[in-house]
Amino acid sequence: MKEVRFFYVPDAATSQELPMEEAMHALRVLRLQAGDEMMLMDGNGNFYRAEVTLAHTKHCLYEIKETLPQQRQWPGNVHLSIAPTKMMERMEWMIEKAVEVGVDEISFLHCQFSERRIVKVSRAEKIAAAAMKQSRKAWKTQINEIMSFDQFIGQPREGRKFIAHCYEEVPRTYLYDELCKTSSEDDVTVLIGPEGDFSIDEVRKAVANGYQSVHLGKSRLRTETAGLSAVMMMQLAKTK
Repeated sequence: MKEVRFFYVPDAATSQELPMEEAMHALRVLRLQAGDEMMLMDGNGNFYRAEVTLAHTKHCLYEIKETLPQQRQWPGNVHLSIAPTKMMERMEWMIEKAVEVGVDEISFLHCQFSERRIVKVSRAEKIAAAAMKQSRKAWKTQINEIMSFDQFIGQPREGRKFIAHCYEEVPRTYLYDELCKTSSEDDVTVLIGPEGDFSIDEVRKAVANGYQSVHLGKSRLRTETAGLSAVMMMQLAKTK
């Protein structure tokens, strides 16, 4: 019995054809044929059981047999805001793993000590979509354009807000302990700094804007590891 394959089709309910990239994978890699079953996901909370009606060169047509609305796996919005690393491969690894663990939104920050100021959001979205399919998440993670630290912290946000850093002169508490005190229904945003951390002025600005000062434990973590750790803590606290 063949394993049912998942495909990301944003307009699955109104379209009858897989997007080009998905069609090429279905036809050339998986060698799907007319009559084969597949699952579609629209990234907006719905799965669809579908059947291939035409498999030809670059085109894969389908017919929806059943619409399967999904329930959210966790309450509230999980938002990671992180300064991208100089080596983007490390950030791409983090995006993949964070989506698999479960994150609603990823934002990128340009900070005082940032070594990378440009992020190709289109590539990050492809990685997020692939991880969504792999982990069979019903909602696609929102990937936001990079923005300045000051602009980000100046925006109004619902729920709890945290900034993780390594400065001992600014009082900190353990992020997971704080998350466990938070209602699982609340939105949560965690800021992670660049290689070399936020500047201490940035930390103080964030605190002045309502962000709580936290740490991620006793170990000093790389940026991408810190980002993934923060997402795991948010998920553990929400689903415990």
